[in-house]
Amino acid sequence: MIHVKKSAALAVAACLVAGFGYYLYQKQAAASPEQRYKNQALAQGDVTQSVSANGTLNPVTLVSVGTQVSGTVKKLHVDFNDQVKEGQILAELDDALYSAQVRQSAASIASAQAALHLARANETRVKSLFQQEYVSRQELDQAVQARESAEAQLKLSRAQNDRDSANLGYTIIRSPVSGVVVDRQIDVGQTVAASFQTPTLFKIAQDLTQMQIYTTFAEADIGSIRVDQPVRFNVDAFPNRSFRAKVKQIRLNPTTQQNVVTYNVVVAVENPEKILMPGMTAYVNIAVAHKKNVLLVPNTALRFKPADGDKGGKGVDKAAVERSDAARPAGPPGAAGGQGAGAEKRDRKRETGSGTVHVLDGGEIKPIRIAIGITDARFTEVVSGDLKEGDKVITGENLPNAAEPASSSSSFRLRMF
Repeated sequence: MIHVKKSAALAVAACLVAGFGYYLYQKQAAASPEQRYKNQALAQGDVTQSVSANGTLNPVTLVSVGTQVSGTVKKLHVDFNDQVKEGQILAELDDALYSAQVRQSAASIASAQAALHLARANETRVKSLFQQEYVSRQELDQAVQARESAEAQLKLSRAQNDRDSANLGYTIIRSPVSGVVVDRQIDVGQTVAASFQTPTLFKIAQDLTQMQIYTTFAEADIGSIRVDQPVRFNVDAFPNRSFRAKVKQIRLNPTTQQNVVTYNVVVAVENPEKILMPGMTAYVNIAVAHKKNVLLVPNTALRFKPADGDKGGKGVDKAAVERSDAARPAGPPGAAGGQGAGAEKRDRKRETGSGTVHVLDGGEIKPIRIAIGITDARFTEVVSGDLKEGDKVITGENLPNAAEPASSSSSFRLRMF
């Protein structure tokens, strides 16, 4: 008996919830379209289309100072952020071995000079004896060969001495340019080995008042970027400040990652205050198109789509949809019809697209196809279509649950225990 009463109570509760939900659905459907949908009037205005990317700030000239010889760091003369002049000593390596090699090669020169002196004296004596026919031609030739060999040995010893002297000079690390030290990678007592690859000891930025941004743009955007185009960018260090720059170079070498082709773009930056530092992340924005006093449609209106089964008060006008699709422009005005369109119209077609907006006409949702041009984050240019200034387009719905089916319109649900 108790089980039957519980079943009856549950059935009654379910009927009440279903009836309440149906009541809400009917009330919602009965709301006027003007109250249900958000509208916005079209207006004339200016629109700027831009492309964006992230990049990294770098000095125009960043010199990596290395060493051609191995050794232990004996002295450091500069540190981070120090201003240096061209030829200034940056560091010194232990030169004990290289000094010994210089002395050894100098002794070799002295030995070679003594051998040459003896060879020349022998050659002179053999020539005198040959003239008196006391020695043969072969002995004379051997004396000449000994003198030439001694001269070659002297040249070899001098070349070895020059090499050893150069290596001794390389133990003193000098700055190749004037600038500021932005990186130091060695300390006193550290051993550097110059074997297969020259180690980097310092990095010197030649001029921090002139900097560059290295960034990449996708192939879809690279066609609208030109050299000397104005650029605006921001950095995290100064979030409320916008910096100006210009495009310096568009590099032809493409990079492909995950089937996405990008191109490197170099942006020239003036940094007279020296507040922009190497390595900062720059958020680059390049204005590629600008239109003045054109008809603008909100981007939210282009994104709006009536929900499936949504009647909008009296239903979506299907005939209007068919007429709108039939009148859909193949490009900008004058490009419809297609068969007689010329090359100029085809070029314009590639520069424009199409979209659909919805308006309320006699309580019905009516779609309108339009040709659109450039766009920014909020508005899009209307190139052609059955719209004019002051027309109201639907941008959204006032009832957040209007697109849900009747079974989920109610916020009340029966919880089964």
